[in-house]
Amino acid sequence: MASGVQFQDVGSNQLLHVTANAVGKVRELIEDEGNADLKLRVYVTGGGCSGFQYGFTFDEKVADDDSIVQVDGVGVVVDALSYPFLSGATVDYEQGLAGSRFVVTNPNAASTCGCGASFSI
Repeated sequence: MASGVQFQDVGSNQLLHVTANAVGKVRELIEDEGNADLKLRVYVTGGGCSGFQYGFTFDEKVADDDSIVQVDGVGVVVDALSYPFLSGATVDYEQGLAGSRFVVTNPNAASTCGCGASFSI
């Protein structure tokens, strides 16, 4: 891993909170892929009905300016541009009648859209 990478552990002053449901699903998906080097990357892009939207992908690579949250052996990566938008947010995994998905609860968001995938600051 790159030397500039910032590691954050579970604690009160954590970049990103990751629920047990999210950790379990990430672990399950990594095991299905058979690649222990995968990490969940959470990012923010412009767009969506509220101005910004959340994205999720699996990634083996970690850039020098990425931050990593390690929770129960699962790595969650946030890039430097997304970091200010996600600081203090919670990543969860929900399953219901409407389907299953990763969701972000973000204290930095001034408003969110009905689908929960986009937000504004």
